Amino acid sequence: MCGISGSYGFGADTEGIARRMAGALAHDGARTVPEDEALVVTDQASLVHREPNDRSPDRTQPMASPDGRYTIVHDGEVHNHRELRTQLEQLGHSFRTDTATEVVLAAHAQWGTAAYDRFNGMFALAIHDTQTGELVLARDQVGIKPLYYWLGDGGRGPQLLFASEISALLAAEQFEAAPDDRTVYRYLQFGVHDEDSRTFFDGVRRLLPGQVLRISTGSTASAEVTEFSSLQEELRRIAARPGRPVDEGTVAEYRERFEHAIRLRLTSDGTVGTSVSGDLGSSAIAAVIARHLREEPDDEAYSAVGARQHVLRATPIGAVDQDTSDVDSLLADYQDQIAAHEVRPGAGGDLEDLREAVRAQEEPAASSAPYARYAVLREAGQHVTALLDGLGASQTMAGDERHHRVYLRQLRRQRRLAPLARELAASRDLLRAAARRRSGRAAVPVDALLNSGFVEEHSAETLSLVQDDLKQRLLEDVFRTSLPALLREHDRFSRRSGVQGRLPFLDKELLAFLFSLEESAFLAGGRGYGILREAMDGIVPGASTDHRGRHDADAGAGAAGAGVLASAEDEWLRDLGPAVREVFASESFADRPYVDAPSVLALFDDFLANPGTHDTGVFWRLLNLELWLRTYIDAPESSTLAESGGPAGSGGPAEPAAARAARTTTAPTADPDEAAEAKSDYTANPGKQLDLVTEADGHIWRRFPLQTELVARGDDIEARVREHVERFAASLPADALPAGAPWYFVISEKIIAIAQGRSWFTWEITPRPAARVLSRFVTRTPAGIGLGDPTTMELAVREVGLPRVVAASAAGAAGKLIGKRGLFYHVVGADVRAIDGPTPYSAFPSNVSAKLPPKDPDAVSARISAAIRGAEIPAAVRDSFTGTVVMDANDIGRNVLGSDVTTANERLEATFADNPLGQGRQRTPLAILVDLGPA
Repeated sequence: MCGISGSYGFGADTEGIARRMAGALAHDGARTVPEDEALVVTDQASLVHREPNDRSPDRTQPMASPDGRYTIVHDGEVHNHRELRTQLEQLGHSFRTDTATEVVLAAHAQWGTAAYDRFNGMFALAIHDTQTGELVLARDQVGIKPLYYWLGDGGRGPQLLFASEISALLAAEQFEAAPDDRTVYRYLQFGVHDEDSRTFFDGVRRLLPGQVLRISTGSTASAEVTEFSSLQEELRRIAARPGRPVDEGTVAEYRERFEHAIRLRLTSDGTVGTSVSGDLGSSAIAAVIARHLREEPDDEAYSAVGARQHVLRATPIGAVDQDTSDVDSLLADYQDQIAAHEVRPGAGGDLEDLREAVRAQEEPAASSAPYARYAVLREAGQHVTALLDGLGASQTMAGDERHHRVYLRQLRRQRRLAPLARELAASRDLLRAAARRRSGRAAVPVDALLNSGFVEEHSAETLSLVQDDLKQRLLEDVFRTSLPALLREHDRFSRRSGVQGRLPFLDKELLAFLFSLEESAFLAGGRGYGILREAMDGIVPGASTDHRGRHDADAGAGAAGAGVLASAEDEWLRDLGPAVREVFASESFADRPYVDAPSVLALFDDFLANPGTHDTGVFWRLLNLELWLRTYIDAPESSTLAESGGPAGSGGPAEPAAARAARTTTAPTADPDEAAEAKSDYTANPGKQLDLVTEADGHIWRRFPLQTELVARGDDIEARVREHVERFAASLPADALPAGAPWYFVISEKIIAIAQGRSWFTWEITPRPAARVLSRFVTRTPAGIGLGDPTTMELAVREVGLPRVVAASAAGAAGKLIGKRGLFYHVVGADVRAIDGPTPYSAFPSNVSAKLPPKDPDAVSARISAAIRGAEIPAAVRDSFTGTVVMDANDIGRNVLGSDVTTANERLEATFADNPLGQGRQRTPLAILVDLGPA
């Protein structure tokens, strides 16, 4: 795999920058560039090309045009370059080589940037015009080849760095690596990345598919990004028109176009192979090639494949027979035409392998699926120089279960009732299976695991997806929400492995034909890959009857085992459990401004203790982000990318084993409670005050919030309280608790309910249908959802019975009609009023749990008071202790649930008017409450 890079506007620093960037592009152990090869430097610009294999002199890049005006560096393949060459020769151009690069350069000289939309293939390029000084960058229409850039201001015009890899931009040493917080948030919250021009690196941008960046010179020097390609808009227009019916002729034409797209991508100086996973797309590529080898073994167009096709197969740990049977059948049917190489991602792997994959990607990945691609491509590098892959099949041919739901909504919107009924019947098993998968997993709000300030800062961020138009949703997947991230991962791993990835399903001519067809070409009878299934009947074993296309778990399941890997992700994560837990318990993770580390660690512990109850995607995102931050952001400043071939300490090819061993030692672990920001027992929570004059009695009340460790089911609350009171009294400041001033111990009802086993994780509660219906009519407040969640409504039904809840609901509705509020809780009772549900801003586990009020709060208060009076505290402090109060407080109300004191509840509730224990993640459910007397 070659790489390109370059710069503009750096004057005397240009050559040094160029050589550092070139060194960072090397993945073969070389870290320097020969003096007279691989780069061109002028007063204004530099162009760098890095090729892993030796090339003859006439193929060396950068390449200049015959008149010397234009110089190009080019990464990728233009598969129709022979046809373009013929056209250009007719226009008077002559050629010295048979390379696509020279054709691209001549096309630019002839047509300018308008030439690029004539190219069918994958490319990233930079062309410098020595006559005008202009520099042009461009990326192919689908975005298969990446191109990153950084823009700065040198005072006298724009400064530009560009490269195939972000590591090369960092190696230029012109800006500091820092995270882009918006990208980090959208990645953690929505699981999306590569959706726009922003990257995880602040200030680093990517050219989007079909874009060109032009640096102009002169008195109005500027940098401008525009679009050269109309492919996206053309596909959207085609998709919006009534589609061509699918019949025998259409199927035959699609098969011919698909086979042509494969044939175009078989040209190579080395050996071409394929990868297969569990999806129909990758199997179709391998089967078409294998059948051709069987029927026409002497076809010169297939010579790069060899007598037997090298097929790379990923079988992750945990894969079961149904995951692999389709590939088994393919390999058996074409055993004489296929040499299979099995890869088992995860087998024998460790966290360091995953860290190396993160380093290769340069940006975090949303799941473990990319590691399967990495494992396959590493193995592929031992056998082939180019690898055809089914990446893009799922996105373009409705291979994801989510596409079925979009199509059903489209049919409903269009009032096509007969097709809707047929598809509903055909998709019944699929939809039920998907519902079972979702119902068995905890739907934990990501907000619950993130730093509340970080969430608030990005609260305006949303993710909008096409919901009821299948073809438009597929195009959205292709150009924004799904495929771009997979293409980046595929390219990164291909480069690291020295393998050229080729993707027939993303042939632009094939895409234009496909989207001109009706929806049944994509999805029919509850199965995706509609026309491909028909076209491959008799070529791929069982193509017309197999289950593929019914439930690809990963939108990129066509890429090297992603679909199979998704089913094994739980097992893999559990195998790595101790190492992953160490990451989540580390000081570096706790110090990040993005996460609430104690919540993450506690939830991960629950996952390890209760396999199969959690969606592992959020764990993978958090883990990938932390490994990325350690690799690219926390690296020592003393090391440079150019010296190591990657971020400092990143384990590049030349790194000694001893250095790698030392680096794999993780940061010191930290207790999850210690990971929270520590607070003194004698200070108020942020934004709160210690003293408050209440309206109820005119007294000054001092409130000392006490920070605690997490409380779990079965914990001894009395012992916990005694420890905290002893700690509070041991270092009590002289003026904090005046002699003789009566004081109370206040405890939140939440931690009592948790210790009593009256609090449940949301995934432990299965609401009945009536609870789901009733919860919809409850008004949620900013301070809590009350019974506005099916889980809390279910607890209410369990506590007092469904008839009473229904009667209370009727009373509440009637009360609203006559302007009388509170009738619901008057009928249903105080115990139901105290039921609380998950609130994202609260500390774990309150952010992912629902609870009943504590049982016998008066008795609990008495036991706590007895424990305090038996504590080792000064006699004067003990003598002024009044008793214990169980308080339910939030930002809009207070309620004393129980106590062992005679003080009126109204007075005690007034002391918490400003909710001094906090509404967020302060972890202060205890308080020392002191009556300082009249103001």
